Amino acid sequence: MLPREEIATAQIPGGDRLTLVSHGRDFIIMLGRDELMGTRMQFSEEQLAVLTLERIFVPAPRVLVGGYGMGFTFRAALAKLAGRGKVVVAEVVPEILDWARGPLAHLTGDTLDNPAGEVVLCDVAALIDDANDETCDKFDAILLDVDNGPDGIVREGNDRLYTRTGLAKAKDALKPGGVLAVWSAAQDHKFTRRLKDAGFDVEVREVRARPNNKGPRHTIWFAKKV
Repeated sequence: MLPREEIATAQIPGGDRLTLVSHGRDFIIMLGRDELMGTRMQFSEEQLAVLTLERIFVPAPRVLVGGYGMGFTFRAALAKLAGRGKVVVAEVVPEILDWARGPLAHLTGDTLDNPAGEVVLCDVAALIDDANDETCDKFDAILLDVDNGPDGIVREGNDRLYTRTGLAKAKDALKPGGVLAVWSAAQDHKFTRRLKDAGFDVEVREVRARPNNKGPRHTIWFAKKV
């Protein structure tokens, strides 16, 4: 059995410690003792971007991604847009970007230098709040993958993203026809109801963690502003 080797650690502001480990050819980011994400099961995070952008019918979408992680969603969004539009990522842990340019550089490639992308070191809620200002540009899509789901909060303060107030702010930060997409490790029927109560047109999809239709089933909500 291959051992896990600790490569680096980082502290989430207001949250637990992250640990980057290698396991053979694979890499995993641990949250405490739990696996947060890894290279063996990245498909659903890529599908968060791909499936959302398939629901956006504008020539050059402006996209906000909450959480860089290992960059799966960011890279998938850039690839899907193919030079059209803009992808902004909000990340609160600076070391995540050090890992992206260091031990995970083989995954990152040149995506952090892509002119169609931008990584901002801040809370995604701050960028959502900014977009509520009438003088700022709104988004065609907001993709949230900052927790293990609405009931699996990783960082203190993230819970506000899933409250009625938080959902109302996300809706106001979207352009008409825009989509709020939320990734979760598990289903949450109460959150589905909350999205509907916020006035979104809601679609719920289950996506496997691996492209071969294996691995855990993850949930993605697509909440359209109508």
